[in-house]
Amino acid sequence: MVRVAGPWTHRDVSANGIRLHVAELGEGPLVLLLHGFPEFWWSWRHQLTALAEAGYRAVAVDLRGYGDSDKPPRGYDGFTLAGDIAGLVKALGAQRAHLVGHAWGGSIAWTVGALHPRVVSSISVLSAPHPLMTRRAFRRHPRTNSHVLRFQLPIHPERWLTGENGLQVAKLLSAWSGPKWRSAPEFDEVIRRCRQAMTVPGVAHSSLEYYRWAVRSQIRSDGRRFAEAVDKPMQVPVLQIHGSLDPIVLESAARDSLPWLGPESEFRYLPEVGHFPNQEASHTTSRLITEFLQKTS
Repeated sequence: MVRVAGPWTHRDVSANGIRLHVAELGEGPLVLLLHGFPEFWWSWRHQLTALAEAGYRAVAVDLRGYGDSDKPPRGYDGFTLAGDIAGLVKALGAQRAHLVGHAWGGSIAWTVGALHPRVVSSISVLSAPHPLMTRRAFRRHPRTNSHVLRFQLPIHPERWLTGENGLQVAKLLSAWSGPKWRSAPEFDEVIRRCRQAMTVPGVAHSSLEYYRWAVRSQIRSDGRRFAEAVDKPMQVPVLQIHGSLDPIVLESAARDSLPWLGPESEFRYLPEVGHFPNQEASHTTSRLITEFLQKTS
């Protein structure tokens, strides 16, 4: 269901004790593409082809618990998720990789940069402030992130996400995106594929566990250890891409990530774009990422 055909190659890779499904295209320096919620690897389809054409080995992964990757009962904490990606770099035969992450994938990219800096060549994040800034933004603007509170409940959110063949996934994608993309010809296909991907057994629960750990850990020792571990500037350049119409990640939160940026970092603001720049403005996003990688390679 989620192994969508295309110019890329699908395969399974063992990393950090689990099996991760990846779609791979091109040859050259490794670029790992990390998706957000409620998506799967396919959200990077445009960047896979663009980066391969630009001379990179582009690899889009289904994160732990998503798509066709393993869905273990545990491991949705920041430490383990970062370990998955650091392990994946080595499992793919590379010493280092450029990390490109959207939303949750962006948060993981920041975390890998802090905890496993030796495997990171650069970081590009879309709609993803630094994890500590995300925590602060949630406390300051709880209404903007009301879905995060909804997801803390047991059982009901899973049923809510998968009911009526993933109808709520369609509603979230529509509510979080800009009006131009909602009227684009590809939007119906995006809705259909993301609804299917969320109804894969285990995905709804696993994807919600990301949110549950992020909130509940703030009052636990592991959350304090995580905050201390990631509270350091990146050693590599960071590209931030942010949509002007993103309703759940405020621009102020993204810009306030300044204390954690590495040298020669950049911020790019996309007008008329919502929470999904890699899909809503695929050509512009691909160009910005490619130009940034060429500067840092």
